[in-house]
Amino acid sequence: MKAKVSWFKDLSFVGESASGHAVTMSAGSNSGGRDSMPTPMEMVLMAVGGCSSIDVVMILKKGRQHVLDCVCELDSERAETSPKVFRKIHAKYIVTGKQLKPDQVERAVSLSLEKYCSVALMLKDNVEITSSFEIIEASDD
Repeated sequence: MKAKVSWFKDLSFVGESASGHAVTMSAGSNSGGRDSMPTPMEMVLMAVGGCSSIDVVMILKKGRQHVLDCVCELDSERAETSPKVFRKIHAKYIVTGKQLKPDQVERAVSLSLEKYCSVALMLKDNVEITSSFEIIEASDD
């Protein structure tokens, strides 16, 4: 896997993946960057949610669960001094579907964070990662 990050203005950068996708990022408003784009640390946090949510949905579908939506809300704590690394991340999965089995949702979340999500696994030795989930029963509308 390859990528390239190029400086384009102030403390703003464009990251380009080898697959042709691009994302802008900045140092954030506290460092003179723009508020209109995420910081690299925000992108790492979102990557945890994205990677694990993909796993959760795939595992539930493989288990023949009728999943209609999955939202991962992430909350984090960072060190107060530089480097301001993540100390804790909590991921709450809000899964909507029809007759979802709580034990299967719990299993999907656990398997993702403990076995499949490469982003979370890369962080696990340095970051306390916890999780919870909520199931929303979809209406028959």
